[in-house]
Amino acid sequence: MVFISFSFSFGQKDTSAIPYGKNNATGKFYDIRGFKMYAEVYGTGQPLLIIHGNGGSINNFSNQIPYFDKKYKVIVADSRTHGKSPDNGDSLTYEMMADDYAALLDAMNIDSALVIGWSDGGINGLLLAMRHPKKVKKLAITGANLWPDTTAVFPEVLNLVNPPYQALKVKTNKNQMEMRRWKLLRLLVEQPNIPAPELSKVKCPTLVIGGDHDVIKEEHTMLIYKNLPTAYLWILPNAGHSTPIAYKDEFNKTIDNFFTKPYRVIKGPARFY
Repeated sequence: MVFISFSFSFGQKDTSAIPYGKNNATGKFYDIRGFKMYAEVYGTGQPLLIIHGNGGSINNFSNQIPYFDKKYKVIVADSRTHGKSPDNGDSLTYEMMADDYAALLDAMNIDSALVIGWSDGGINGLLLAMRHPKKVKKLAITGANLWPDTTAVFPEVLNLVNPPYQALKVKTNKNQMEMRRWKLLRLLVEQPNIPAPELSKVKCPTLVIGGDHDVIKEEHTMLIYKNLPTAYLWILPNAGHSTPIAYKDEFNKTIDNFFTKPYRVIKGPARFY
């Protein structure tokens, strides 16, 4: 599964003047991999791809886009089955979505990008770096998980997701809205299934972020960090799953600093500084 990005129950509302996610001035549909993927682009400079979570959409990043578009070419899209990127297929996996984002970058003639991923978007970011390593220069993820059981996700969170999952599981003849919700719930309950050693395939520097009261257990976030070849760890105090909102200023500045400065190995005497 994936913890939650229970964005289909709550999501950040876009209160900015720019209609992120519904901006006809910059929005465009890309015909890729059997569906039309909706994306918007803001600013100029080095490409920066920002990926939302389960049930989310472009407008979840109204705190990030106006910060990063001052120095980056910010690319935000509605993932497959989300927002303005509907998909009528029966299946949905994180691997599919990671490949979608690689294809989106190709369609934009972008060889590689910096990447930020929140929740399911963090999973997609990891898989994008694993499956298409040349596409990701640096990666920042928050609230990601590798598998969906209680070693990764708090039981109380799974207890919120399981009832609607079970109700739709037994329902036949689902309508279009129910099928969409079913596919999103299956992601949460059944996926992802990424063996920790597979993270060795992520060659780019990675910043692993989590809240100390996230829906993902702190030890699981630590496990992700420990299995990445070149990574930093940032656990935010007094924070849940919505670190890009609750810590928006620190979140943006810290990630920008991570993108800007070279990754450094800290060992030996350097550990004292």
